[in-house]
Amino acid sequence: MEYFQVVNNELYIEGISTRELITKYGSPLYVYSENLIRKRFEELKNSIKYPKFKIYYAMKANSNFEILKLLQKEGAGIDAVSIEEVEVALKAGFKNDKILFTGINLSLEDIKKAVNNGITLNLGSLLQLKYYGEYFPNTNISLRINPDFGSGHHSHVITGGRESKFGIFCSSEDKKYIKDIKTICKKYGLKVIGVHAHIGSGILDESQYIKLARIILDIALEFENLQFIDIGGGIGIPYRESEKEFDIESFGKDIKQIMWEFTKKYGSELYLIIEPGRYIVAEAGILLTTVCDIKETPLYKFVGVDSGFNHLIRPMAYGSYHRIINASNVEDEKEEVVVAGYLCESGDLFTRNEEGPEKRAISKVDVGNILAIMDAGAYGYSMSSNYNLRPRPAEVMVSNGIARLIRRRETLKDLLSTKV
Repeated sequence: MEYFQVVNNELYIEGISTRELITKYGSPLYVYSENLIRKRFEELKNSIKYPKFKIYYAMKANSNFEILKLLQKEGAGIDAVSIEEVEVALKAGFKNDKILFTGINLSLEDIKKAVNNGITLNLGSLLQLKYYGEYFPNTNISLRINPDFGSGHHSHVITGGRESKFGIFCSSEDKKYIKDIKTICKKYGLKVIGVHAHIGSGILDESQYIKLARIILDIALEFENLQFIDIGGGIGIPYRESEKEFDIESFGKDIKQIMWEFTKKYGSELYLIIEPGRYIVAEAGILLTTVCDIKETPLYKFVGVDSGFNHLIRPMAYGSYHRIINASNVEDEKEEVVVAGYLCESGDLFTRNEEGPEKRAISKVDVGNILAIMDAGAYGYSMSSNYNLRPRPAEVMVSNGIARLIRRRETLKDLLSTKV
């Protein structure tokens, strides 16, 4: 709780009370700790002592413009998954050679825009590799490989293995597609400069990355004159108190050793890229929401708030757990409640698992209290919507006792702005 403090029984964020933030900026509200974002980035940057190591932030986790600019100044590159993310990253100050575009089912228009902006593409399909070669022969490309295994906090976020739509299927034991890749590249004069893989999201077991690194480096030996190896992102955080933290120290030591072993075999030092998103921003963000109603059934005491899965979809989509603190009454007798959102959907609960409602012990709640939904900095606002025609909340960045608005609250006018 270095960046989140309890003062006079109230939750503070980098020296500013949650009550003050809600009073000034309204409810609900996303709030981010700038210094915690910086700390997580620095931890990762210092974890791997390999000299050609780069961090490309997975901006799908949180694409707020000010967060992008902050990470650009810290020295990050960008992992983009849509042409729109590419264009926003360029506007945020990232140079084209610090952006890697790993799209899926790309249209020719998307590919053309990327190439015209000087962006390297990760191509994860033999057919798209062929189309790319027809339009852009004699250019550089990177390959997205499906390494025949995946990992993640939920089946919906596993991006490797035989059930996955991502990448060109290829493993250390089964390299039959490498011949096809080389045939296409030779026909169109394409130069493979990178090999990339991503196995999933929310991973806490560092051994999964070591396994991935060994597979990808083995496949990389099949290609000459590579410039980089990219082992993707997906490093998780402990959402539950019982979960262990990702061991970045052990991860860093093992990856460094593996890269030096590969360098001796390959004959040159390649850049190593990782693409974290969640690890950098998740813990830094909280969603503040105000209690509007309290009601009971024979099974549950429902605490109703002025937000819903249109602002934070993870509990509804994955049964994900987020710690919830009564920011107005942090230290008091606990009561078991179900925190319910304001959408017209039975699944709109912030305390639920994949089966349904889940009771949560929270300090005694009254109408008007502010609840803080923790660890909401990743895949919160970026996955938000206007379901039920509800506007998205504002976003605020806090640093050393100073708060600044980094995205204004949506209005009805915004929701109607695209009407014809």
